[in-house]
Amino acid sequence: MTMYKTTILFGALLIITGLAGYLGTGSEQKTALIPAAFGIVILICGLLAANESRRMMAMHIAVLFGLLGAIGVVPVLFKEGQPQAAFISKVVTLILCVIFVGLCIRSFIAARKARELAAQTEEDDCEGS
Repeated sequence: MTMYKTTILFGALLIITGLAGYLGTGSEQKTALIPAAFGIVILICGLLAANESRRMMAMHIAVLFGLLGAIGVVPVLFKEGQPQAAFISKVVTLILCVIFVGLCIRSFIAARKARELAAQTEEDDCEGS
């Protein structure tokens, strides 16, 4: 699966997590929708990344929001007196964001290596002519 499709998938999963957390807490806490907000941004970035000319920028923005989502949930993860649905939503958000950031980093490294190999191959071809 290409990384932009993975980004769309993770965006959708974060939206579902936010909606489930919101509904699971009795639709009282609007903050339960925060994972959905991050998911919307990540999903939009995935859609934009389908266009090759926008891919690098869109994927860097997506990984930034994934990282912010992971970092942002940590301080409130073990907040006392929170409903179980809120805790589960935070744990799922953390797991999804960490996995997404890891996949993005792996993809960025692979893309850089591919670019370097292509440049090296092109350089070798020019020297051979």
